[in-house]
This record gives sequence, structure tokens and C-alpha cells, in this order.
Amino acid sequence: MHLRTAFYKKKLLEGDISSPEASPQTAKPTAIPSIQESNAKQKEEHYYQVLCCKLQKVPLTAYLKQMRLPRSIDSHTDRLYLLWLLLVTIAYNWNCWLIPLRLVFPYQTPGNTRYWLITDIVCDIIYLCDILLIQPRVQFVKGGDIIVDPNELKRHYRSSIKFQKIHGDWSTHTYIGINQSMSKKACKYNIIVNLFFQQLDVASVLPFDVFYLFFGFNPVFRTNRILKYTSFFEFNHHLESVMDKAYIYRVIRTTGYLLFTLHINACAYYWASEYEGIGTTKWVYDGKGNKYLRCYYWAVRTLITIGGLPDPQTSFEILFQLLNFFSGVFVFSSLIGQMQDVIGAATANQNNFRICVDQTIAYMKTYSIPKSVQNRVQTWYEYTWDSQRMLDESNLLEALPTTMQLALTIDVNFSIISKVDLFKARDTGKGVTSVVGKMLRKSFYGCDTQMIYDMLLRLKSIVYLPGDFVCKKGEIGKEMYIIKQGEVQVLGGSDGAQVMVTLKAGAVFGEISLLAARGGNRRTANVVAHGFANLLTLDKKTLQEILVHYPESEKLLMKKTRVLLKKKALGTEATPPRKGLAFLFPPKQKTPKMFKALLGGTGKAGLIRQLKQKREQTIQKKSGNSKGEGKGKEYEDKAKEPAEKPLNTTASAVLAEVMPQSISAVLPKGTHRQSLIISMAPSAEAGEEVLTIEVKEKAKQ
Repeated sequence: MHLRTAFYKKKLLEGDISSPEASPQTAKPTAIPSIQESNAKQKEEHYYQVLCCKLQKVPLTAYLKQMRLPRSIDSHTDRLYLLWLLLVTIAYNWNCWLIPLRLVFPYQTPGNTRYWLITDIVCDIIYLCDILLIQPRVQFVKGGDIIVDPNELKRHYRSSIKFQKIHGDWSTHTYIGINQSMSKKACKYNIIVNLFFQQLDVASVLPFDVFYLFFGFNPVFRTNRILKYTSFFEFNHHLESVMDKAYIYRVIRTTGYLLFTLHINACAYYWASEYEGIGTTKWVYDGKGNKYLRCYYWAVRTLITIGGLPDPQTSFEILFQLLNFFSGVFVFSSLIGQMQDVIGAATANQNNFRICVDQTIAYMKTYSIPKSVQNRVQTWYEYTWDSQRMLDESNLLEALPTTMQLALTIDVNFSIISKVDLFKARDTGKGVTSVVGKMLRKSFYGCDTQMIYDMLLRLKSIVYLPGDFVCKKGEIGKEMYIIKQGEVQVLGGSDGAQVMVTLKAGAVFGEISLLAARGGNRRTANVVAHGFANLLTLDKKTLQEILVHYPESEKLLMKKTRVLLKKKALGTEATPPRKGLAFLFPPKQKTPKMFKALLGGTGKAGLIRQLKQKREQTIQKKSGNSKGEGKGKEYEDKAKEPAEKPLNTTASAVLAEVMPQSISAVLPKGTHRQSLIISMAPSAEAGEEVLTIEVKEKAKQ
């Protein structure tokens, strides 16, 4: 669109308003070099020479563009926003802790006033930047949509609780009723007060500091800075969401609440001592030592009700002490309850684990389970807890929606299951140019990726102890195993204890059993866990439920299963064990089929076939003419030669079984007047072939 707009502008300036799809000959190429030259001159203006180097000078506007704030801020994922909230929280805590301290204790003197003033100004600048620049850019959700429009963001911030109301739960009817019961003057006063406290962030930066000019430098005029508590709680919420162990921060925060309560009590005690007169009675502060530490120590002993303090003397002291005791009981009971909730939430999983272990141990003792079995069960519990901090991962994922479950399982297990030959992902064949390559891509493409996603949601995690049998030889295979963590060993040999191969994390076995025919595919070896092993399993029933929705993938998987079964049958043919020094020599190769045919059959079947062929030869000799008899004699004379005895015997045995589908080959044999014809044909018996040999005399020239 930008290019088309620029093109139309150029056409209007030149007086031509033709279509942009016109012939390219109308363009003026002479204008392009001028633009390039002007750009080059503009770039050269931003370079300057320093010693031997030529550096580029970036203008101030470019720096300002780089420092420009984004149009909208995502408060949940933007870590810079979290850092900004940390800065605002520091400024807020400065005001909360030090305003009461400066107001009561004589730590603010005319000599250090300028330092306090500078720090206050810095905190106010942070407040203003947060109100004017940061908060109006924070995104929010409205009707399921994430709002990023700047005007909408500003409007939302101005109408939010953070910006608008201190007491959001005030009822409008209650407010109207109070106003009706008041006089007009009281109503006006109430409206002014309500407008004054209606906007939290604005009220927290109102410049009451101007009263310094009339009443002196008194920190009481900065008390409104404490109203910005919403940023403090927002920072706590976002920080807990990004921490691995949020309960640690919760404990620290609760401890901070306790220390702050003691801080306020210490300030109140010093104010009461100053009101009564420092050192006038035994109950008040005597003016010795560090003021703040002595008062803080008194506050700790009072609120925690340790005792050992002097009794109050005057009515004011008695009333103050009673209020102190009541507030201490209330504050400490609430803080202790909050601390208990934090610690209970942090150790909830461990408590459930202990309850489950105790119940299992009680069950085994009730039924007198052998001690060895009890030890293995306890070992399984301990390892499962230490490795994944929960007994069943599926219980954790059940609370999430399906899309979130799929996202987690893809990140954890998709890279493993996509390597299984039976479930390799679909390949579109992009980039393949050869005809053979395209045919291979088309013939051996993988399963539907969505089907693999459905399988990922059904995978179950099982932990095996060292020495546990994952599967045994001869069992009906009903599951596929994927090694997630640890190792397993495949055992074989004559005694079934020889380690044939060790499979490590990422290996897959038993996948053919998922699609085996009825009757099952039996396991061919024992598989034992070597150490602790965490395996992912997928059973046959679950796969069949998934394949109902993917018929094409089901056909493809059946085809792949047949291919894998054939490979497995070829690779697992029975071979006798090689003992002694036999392993030094290579195994004997199989006898070729052609050589077997030349040697003839062995055993009963071969002998009967030879006798039958002899009888047929005798009949042919009697019914033949003289020429045939001459040829027969000549053939018999040749058959008596010892060098060709095996060949003639075979020929006589197979002459009667010549088939019309034979494939002939002519080879020279003997003199130039004779020719030897050898042909192969399938036999009537399964798995055998017939070799036929004929000797013919060539015609005379």
C-alpha cells in the first residue's frame, strides 16, 4: 500500500494519472540516481573522523526513538515492567517506613534536611512517571480480547480501582442515604472529601509539600504517599508468578509485615513517652541509649506478650497499654495464621505423599506382606517423589484445559515419539526433485501429526526399580514403551541372562505389538530395568480408540507393521549357539538353490523320484525308433563315464518333469555336433524347482 500510494503521488505531480499496471517504459530511471545521491549525502553527514577511524554519528532523534516506550505493555510477560514495579515498590516502602520515623523521632534535623528533600523528590518523580507514562499503557482484557489501543488503555486506567476509588465496595445506596441524612453543608463537605480521595494514584501525588512554606519542613504533609499501595500488591503478585519457589517470598513478605507492625508500635511508644515526658515514670522511655532500638525492643516484648515490663502509672499509660495488648493479639494471630497458610501450601504435596506412604505401609503390615516387598514399595515411593515431586503427573495436568495439556506434552515428549519408525511425522516431500525420491516420499510418508498429538495426551509414566522386568519373553505384547529416563537391558542367550543390548533414554521398543493381529505378538526377549528407569507407555486399547478417528493413518500403520514384522522375522531366524573356538570362524553360508537342484533330492522323496524316472526311461527306450535307440545308447555310454555320473543321474531323474513354463538356456557341450539344453521349471511340490537337461545333435551342414 505504501508503494502504491507513493506511485500515485508521483503520477499526480507529473500530471499523469494512468493505472499503476501501465507499461514500465513510462517510468523515468533518471530520478532514481538523484534520490540515491541525496541519501548518500545525508548518510555522509552523520559520519565524523576520530584519529584513524571513521565513526557514524547517530542524531539525537534516533536516540530518542530507541528510548521511546512501547504503545502497550503486557504486564504478565514483560520483565521490564516487573523491574519498574520493583522501583515503585522501593519508593513506596521508603515512604511507609520513614515518614512515621521522621514524624516521631528527632532524626530529621536542619543539617540533613536537604538529603531528605532530595530523596522525597526522587520518590515523587517515580510516582509521576508511573502515573503518566507506564500505567496508561498496561494492556487489559475486555470481552476476551486483549486491548492495545492507547486511547482505550488510558480510559481503562482512569476508570480502574487503582486510579479511581479507595473503597470499591461502597454501595451507592448507602452513599445516597448518608447524603440525605446530612445537612447541605455536610453534604458539600462529604462531596469534597470523596472527590479528594476518589482517585488513589492522583491522591498519592498531590503536592501537600507546599505547606512546608507555611508550617515548616514537616513529614506529616507526605502521608498521602502511602495511598499508592496497589502498586506494592501488584508487584507481589507478578513476582510470585515468575518465581520457582514462591512460598519463600511469601514467608519473607509475612515477616516484613510483622517487622513493619513492630516499627509502627515503636514509633507510637516513643510518641507516648514524649507526650508523658521522657524519663518521668518507669513505664516511659528513659532517654538512654539508641532511641529507636530501645523503643523497638519494648514493642517486641509488648506485642508478643513476653512480659517483664514495668507497670503503667497514669491513666494515659494504662489506656495505651491496653490498646497495645489488644492490637498485638489481633495482629499476631492474623500473621501467625497467614504464616501457617503459606507453609501449609508450600508443603501440601509432601503431606499428601506422606499420607499415601503411611496408608500403604499400614496395608502391607495388615496383610503380612514380606519385608523384601515392603522395602521395594518404599524405595519406589522415595524415588518417585525425589525425581518428580509428585506421584502421578496426570493429576496435575487434569486441571488444565486440553490446549494447555497438549502444549506441555509436546514440549516434553514430542521429540521422543516422533522418532519412532511406526509414528514418524508426515513428510510433504518439499525440495525433492527426482522421480524416485518423490515416489519414496509418497510411499513412506508418516502418520497424521494430529493423531500423534492425541497419543501424547494418552501416554502414561511408569517408574521401574533396578532389576524389575519391563516385559518377559513369551508374553503377549499389549504396550509400547518409550524410555524417558534411565536405561533398560535386553536379555537373551541360551540361559536368558546374557545382555544383548542396552537401551538408553529416547529408545523405543514394543511398538509392533500395538498393531499385531489377533492372538497378539509375543515378546521375543526379556527386558529388565538397569537402575531406576522412567518409561512412557501406550497400550493397544488406547491406540485403537484413537485410530477410529484416523482411518487413513490406521491403514498406513497396518502396512508399516507388516513390513516391520517381516524384517523382524528375517532378523530373528534360529541359529545354533556357537561354542568353543567356533566364534573365530565365520558361519557357513547357505547352499545355493541351483546347486541343490543339480545334486537332486535327498531322503525318501528323492529315491522315489529317481525310481519313477528310471521306469519312464525304460518305456521311452522300448517305444522309440532305431534312431532314438542309437541316441539313447550314446547317451547311456556317456552316462557310464565316472566324470559325468552325477550330471547324468540328475538328468535322467528330471527329464519326465519338464513343464511348459520352463526358461531355457543353450550351452555348448561335448563335440560340435551336440548341444546341451538346461531348463528350470517349478515343481508340483511346494518349495522345489525342477532342472531339465537335454542333449541334441546338430544338423549336418
